Amino acid sequence: MTANLAIDLDRSSPVPLYFQVAEQIAEAIRRGDLAPGSRLDNEILLADKLGLSRPTIRQAIQYLVDKGLLVRKRGVGTQVVHGQVKRSVELTSLYDDLRRAGQEPATQVLRLEPRPVEEEVAGILGVESGSEALYLERVRFAAGEPLAVLHNWLPVGLAALTAADLESRGLYELLRSAGVRMRVANQRIGARAATQVEARLLEERRGAPLLTMIRTTYDDQGRAVEHGSHVYRASHYSLEVTLIER
Repeated sequence: MTANLAIDLDRSSPVPLYFQVAEQIAEAIRRGDLAPGSRLDNEILLADKLGLSRPTIRQAIQYLVDKGLLVRKRGVGTQVVHGQVKRSVELTSLYDDLRRAGQEPATQVLRLEPRPVEEEVAGILGVESGSEALYLERVRFAAGEPLAVLHNWLPVGLAALTAADLESRGLYELLRSAGVRMRVANQRIGARAATQVEARLLEERRGAPLLTMIRTTYDDQGRAVEHGSHVYRASHYSLEVTLIER
C-alpha cells in the first residue's frame, strides 16, 4: 500500500472494522491516492500495520474484490483495478471509444470465418437461413485487462477483413474505410451471469455479472450491415445515456 495512505480506525464504533478498512481504501481509490495498478501490502503486513487480525483484513479485501475495485493476481498480489470504462451510447465502436479515452485497446481475434446463419440472424441480415455470413469472435482488452467478448455477423463481401486488421483497428473504422456508410443502429442492453467459457476469457469467476449488448447497424439505404452480440465485465464497464425531454 502507498506510504501516504492513512487508515483511521474507530474501534469504539458499531461499524465493523473490516468495513471501515474497506471503505477507506475505496475512498483512496476514488480520490486517486491509490492509482490503477497499485499493489497493496499482503494481508500479514496490513494486519500488522493496522493491529488487526488476518481474517478481518481478508474480509475487507474480499469486499473490495467483490465490488470490482481490487483484483487478486497469482504471483503479483492484490492490485487496484484499472478504472472502469464509461461509454456513451453512440454509433461508435468500442475500440475507438477506448482509444479516445486513453485505455490502450487491444484485440485478440478468436474466429474470422464464413458460417451458415441461423434463422434469427438470417432474418436480421436479410439473407436466406442456412446461407453464409462472415462471423467474427474477438476478445477486447483495455489497459491490458480483458474487457469484453465480441460476436459479430456481417454480410459476405461487405468488406475484406483480416485478423491483422481487426487487431489494429476497430470494426466500424474498417467498414467505413471500405465505403460502408453506417447511419443508425438498434441496440438492446441487458445483464446475465458469465458462462464457463466467458469467465475464462474475461478472467472472471463463473457466474460473475456481465453486461450484454445486442446491436444491429444499418447503412444509409436501410440495409443491415452488422449484427453484434457482446458481453462486458460489469466490474470494468458501464454505459452512460443522456436523456432529453421532448
